[in-house]
Amino acid sequence: MRTTLIAGNWKMNGSRGRTRELIRAIIAGLPQSRGYEVVVCPSFVFLADAAGALEGSGVGLGAQNVCDQDQGAYTGEIAGDMLVELGCRWAIVGHSERRHLYGETNTLVASRFVAAQRHGLTPIFCVGEKLEERESGATEAILDEQLHAVFEQQGAQAFRSAIIAYEPVWAIGTGRTATAEQAQAAHAHIRGRVAEHDARAAAELQILYGGSVKPENARSLFAQPDVDGGLIGGASLQAQDFLAICHAGGPQ
Repeated sequence: MRTTLIAGNWKMNGSRGRTRELIRAIIAGLPQSRGYEVVVCPSFVFLADAAGALEGSGVGLGAQNVCDQDQGAYTGEIAGDMLVELGCRWAIVGHSERRHLYGETNTLVASRFVAAQRHGLTPIFCVGEKLEERESGATEAILDEQLHAVFEQQGAQAFRSAIIAYEPVWAIGTGRTATAEQAQAAHAHIRGRVAEHDARAAAELQILYGGSVKPENARSLFAQPDVDGGLIGGASLQAQDFLAICHAGGPQ
């Protein structure tokens, strides 16, 4: 049975003090027995502070990216073993901001996915379409292209130890949100594509929704049969909002 996962992507926000403060507030607001997983993904420079603040809490630590190479002359990149040493267990790969602001291709994202797994990290593999692609009816084709890059490099069995986050680009930071029905349709398509290659991987695969998730819409999104939680952006920077979303991941 799949569990619910709520991951907070803090993006390029915060400070050392704010990182510790936010983590303390999140931990204090979570029940001891909750039936869902919670992960926070601070900026690289605050990972050590976050790891210390999270110790013994049961809240996991993730990174916002990982290099596709293991070491060497890759200025500005962070290798998987470095993240593991800091206590990370997850790494976001292919976030739409990396794809569209920094030109990361499907092939590069898939290589980052492979590198994360090579170091024992669970990749949170982001996929999703832009507004013009949805309006032209190309959503499923775009998702297929993004998934195919991983199938090609690593095979569908790679999704037995990975997470997918469906994030419609048109709903990130815009205040617009896919309806629960739109989210379910996209998640079902993703699970179906994985199932065509590996039924076990598809059945066990956690697929998160990311795109302006708020306390007001979280429960309806998480109630969908193929939505297994959320990758939360802006709302994860406010403890009260993030906790409300986390609580929505509990028993329906």
